[in-house]
Amino acid sequence: MKVKDIMTTNVQCANQSTTLEEVANKMKSLNVGSIPVCDSGNRLLGIVTDRDMVVRGLSQGLQSQAVAKDVMTVNPVTVSPDTDVNEATRLMSEHQIRRIPVVENGTLVGILAIGDMAVRDRLTDEAGNALSSISEPSRPNM
Repeated sequence: MKVKDIMTTNVQCANQSTTLEEVANKMKSLNVGSIPVCDSGNRLLGIVTDRDMVVRGLSQGLQSQAVAKDVMTVNPVTVSPDTDVNEATRLMSEHQIRRIPVVENGTLVGILAIGDMAVRDRLTDEAGNALSSISEPSRPNM
């Protein structure tokens, strides 16, 4: 099965100057944990996760009027629509990420989340294995 068969399409993006408050409100209204950051041509520039907002934003003293560019992950791991779901799962496990942007020729065309795999009967075990790898406890920085 290919990523394009199960990815979420029509993904809402933010731009680099979208405030964190706007990003948070968009996450809340869409019930998602990440918002891709794109230019006006829908080219992927980065991604803002709820964790990015806390770790790179709030914990560093940034306020809600800070912008996506301040906290986004630049050059996120991506896959193409034709990537095999097994490969996408491996990448998600390896990089400990729960969602991965789907890009074609630099343009965002969708997003694949663990949840997209979990709702497919055939992929439930793969999603569970990926989630186990992603959720492994990390060691604190010494």
